[in-house]
Amino acid sequence: MEFVKIFDTTLRDGEQVPGCKLNVQTKLKIAAQLDELGVDVLEAGFPISSPGDFKSVTEISKLIKNSVVCALSRAVAKDIEVAAEALKHAKRPRIHTGIGTSDNHIKYKFNATREQILERAIKAVSYAKTFVEDVEFYAEDAGRTDNDFLAEICEKVIAVGATVLNIPDTTGYCLPEEYGAKIKYLKENIKNIDKAILSCHCHNDLGLATANSIAGVQNGARQIECTMNGIGERAGNTSLEEVVMILRQHPYLRLDTRINSKMLYQTSRLVSNEMGMPVQPNKAIVGMNAFAHSSGIHQDGVIKKRDTYEIINPKDVGVTDSAIVLTARSGRAALAFRAKKIGYEFDKLELDRVYDQFLIWADRKKEIKDEDIPAIVRESIVLIKN
Repeated sequence: MEFVKIFDTTLRDGEQVPGCKLNVQTKLKIAAQLDELGVDVLEAGFPISSPGDFKSVTEISKLIKNSVVCALSRAVAKDIEVAAEALKHAKRPRIHTGIGTSDNHIKYKFNATREQILERAIKAVSYAKTFVEDVEFYAEDAGRTDNDFLAEICEKVIAVGATVLNIPDTTGYCLPEEYGAKIKYLKENIKNIDKAILSCHCHNDLGLATANSIAGVQNGARQIECTMNGIGERAGNTSLEEVVMILRQHPYLRLDTRINSKMLYQTSRLVSNEMGMPVQPNKAIVGMNAFAHSSGIHQDGVIKKRDTYEIINPKDVGVTDSAIVLTARSGRAALAFRAKKIGYEFDKLELDRVYDQFLIWADRKKEIKDEDIPAIVRESIVLIKN
């Protein structure tokens, strides 16, 4: 079994969502939770971007005991210096520096040549290395970067000390087979790749961030950059909870993470509440409906044997139990199950009569709650007497 490192960027890339700006104390609360969750790397912020971000990275560096604390910078000397200063209290500091490498970025963003970009990348990594041992290089828009040039720039930055190579699908454009093939190409064509870790950083513009990250680790990457609840710019980033549980539920991949999955749900709720970003009900793993069943056929199956319709035990992600939701689509088994939990047990004839009355209620209401059941039972008894 090999372990894939989880690089959490909730407090950096995740916070770039409009309306999600956090104060220092809130960032410290989330950072402490992520450290306890077991993330390998915690990207604390972009220190040069604002005094608030600098202070957040500084205070998080003092707080975190287990995770590597990472600070972002551009391939600019001042950025790197400020990042190093913010990280000076970290037990395990990492500077994350880089530059755009696609022809699109080189021409329109930097008005430069490939040779100039290569030179800037080497200088940035070399300079960052004078402050910390652990330097991660990001090749922005790697998803649309020519593979030969990408391999060349990666090889050159490893030679001057890069320990991790971040291969971002910045625009979320790649298909899983394309992204996986890119990682495989780099793994096979960078001569000194044994000295660095390949990292996936995928965006969700086409809903493929998780699939691309998994394709990346299947082809040799050993770090995934992700956020809780998949928050992030535009359509968001790879969801931490999704990649963690995919790897854990597919043991034949022989890959896992060191995340304490039983803390996923509570961490998701903390991030959602503090950032003011609701989790969609049908969100995989941590959504309100992820372990909820309202179809009669599904409810009957889950009641008889949970894994009939659930591939994950809800307790494994910190959810108390599966939810049997009573609606007009529910069957007798679900009604009997929920009624028994609040003290009612019926024989077959009684259940048939109560169920008939239940359906009348269920057609009027969106969902039948536990507090509705006694009234349904009383009405059933009245009807029987009459």
